Amino acid sequence: MTSMDREVDLVSLEKALGRVFVDRGLLRLALTHRSCPPPHNERLEFLGDSMLDLATADLLYTAFPDAREGDLSQWRAALVNTVSLARLARGLGLGAVMELAKGERLSGGEEKDSILANALEAVLGAVYLDGGYAAAFGAVNVLLGPLIGEIRPGHSEKDFKTLLQELLQGRGLPLPDYRVAHESGPAHERLFHVACQTPEMAPTEGVGRSKRAAEQNAARAALEILQGRDS
Repeated sequence: MTSMDREVDLVSLEKALGRVFVDRGLLRLALTHRSCPPPHNERLEFLGDSMLDLATADLLYTAFPDAREGDLSQWRAALVNTVSLARLARGLGLGAVMELAKGERLSGGEEKDSILANALEAVLGAVYLDGGYAAAFGAVNVLLGPLIGEIRPGHSEKDFKTLLQELLQGRGLPLPDYRVAHESGPAHERLFHVACQTPEMAPTEGVGRSKRAAEQNAARAALEILQGRDS
């Protein structure tokens, strides 16, 4: 890709985000993977991750004034997990305009979920630095607004076990294994302690008044750890 072609693609990306950058150098930096010599986008990923969580919570809080905290948390997890963000990044064509080291590109880096999701977070971090929270909130609304509009409270939404399964499948990893570690409490208030074993990390534990609730909490803990590693 020539430098002129890339600038044309960056203009298209700006239009898709609803943001014309004052400093387009921030956008170029956001699209520079850490496989390239510094400066690269890791710091912008950190900023964008936090900003994305806040803006998504803001949107959900406003859209669903009667929703419980647990529902809001579940919806946010469904919207901003690695698989979902990578899907949005593909829709924006981020892979094609990213700067990757030759080895990373030859290994298919432009299609890896973790790289794409992190790049999208970095882009949102760049929008925040370029235009403040209002601009960043607007970009998140452009990306997630249609998805939030599809949420139907009271209807079955993706749960944490499903989200964890999708994340692992997106990385080509085996599915998690759930086992009851032990039970506690009196018979009429039994608590189940479930261990969730996922690849390449220690088991996480969830506690609940049913096995299903405990499994959900264990899956949620595993998701938080895995997504934290990507940020």
